[in-house]
Amino acid sequence: MIQTLGISIIVALIGYFILDIFVDGVLQDPFAKTVVYAFQRLGMQEEEAIHLYRLIFWQNKVLIIGAGFFALLLFSFYLGMSKFTNYLREVEGGIQMILNESDDKIVLSDTLEPLENRLNEIKETLKEQRRSLEESEQRKNDLIVYLAHDLKTPLTSVIAYLSLLNEAKDMPEEQREKYIGISLSKAKRLGELINEFFEITRYNLQNITLDKKEFYLYVLLEQVLDSFDPVFQEKGLQCTIEVDDRILIYGDPDRLARVFENLLRNAVSYCYPHSKIEVYGAIKGENAEIIVRNQGKTIPAHQLENLFEKFYRLDEARSSESGGAGLGLAIAKEIIELHNGTIQADSRDGYTSFIIRLPRKKEEL
Repeated sequence: MIQTLGISIIVALIGYFILDIFVDGVLQDPFAKTVVYAFQRLGMQEEEAIHLYRLIFWQNKVLIIGAGFFALLLFSFYLGMSKFTNYLREVEGGIQMILNESDDKIVLSDTLEPLENRLNEIKETLKEQRRSLEESEQRKNDLIVYLAHDLKTPLTSVIAYLSLLNEAKDMPEEQREKYIGISLSKAKRLGELINEFFEITRYNLQNITLDKKEFYLYVLLEQVLDSFDPVFQEKGLQCTIEVDDRILIYGDPDRLARVFENLLRNAVSYCYPHSKIEVYGAIKGENAEIIVRNQGKTIPAHQLENLFEKFYRLDEARSSESGGAGLGLAIAKEIIELHNGTIQADSRDGYTSFIIRLPRKKEEL
């Protein structure tokens, strides 16, 4: 655009130069004599040639020069805009490469180097996003296959034991109670697997919104831990809580309760039997820091990076009785970030910790 404007200014100066020099300036007389001479060569008398010159050029000099200047201006504008149009075609080609998911690098003119770099950045970002979505979708599909396969096992057991109970009317009471207990256990597991299918569907459809209010963190954590007592007892786990009871949080207590439930469920799934789960909470500047820690197999660093991705499960969870849909930590991360907080995982020396930082309300003394 600057080049086009510059060319137009040059054309205007040339037009002014022609008007001033050739028509009104020092070259007026030579120009007039040349035109009259040309007319005479066509067979006119001198007076007729002079009259025709005045009629055509002298009386219409402004119109002629204006028309010439306008034509020259259009030509110069065309030259300038043709280059600009070429730039637009190059950019269009680059955008088309992005839409076509081409693996080739976008190359534009040197003048468009900043735009070239930006388009290549966008191309790589979109490529990475597509790759992540494809991996997530593949993990989801794999998980559904695993769950569908896992559904057969408890269902087959339930049918088998119920069939035995139905056929053996004179079965000893002790054996009958044993089969009923196994059937009930398998039926519960079947219900858990069905809930995981619903969890997968809900995650894709839900839009998490917050209903914020002020509450004490310690009270919330105690309520959540109380609900896990039967689970802790079943696996022989101890749970300790050391949380500053002055910490006030301004957030959605129901959503944050779900976060801690997911973290505790994850800790139960991957901790050693008869080990300890610890929950700590302290004031760190303007934030509250909460740590959920369990003793279990150390998670490799490359797997730690993927823990918060949806539908991601550690390999050993696929064959376990308590492996979930791989959504708990992804949902926890989303809820924490909606509260302008952060969550990260750390695993070393047989201990795995999830560290949460949440903005807090100043405590009331």
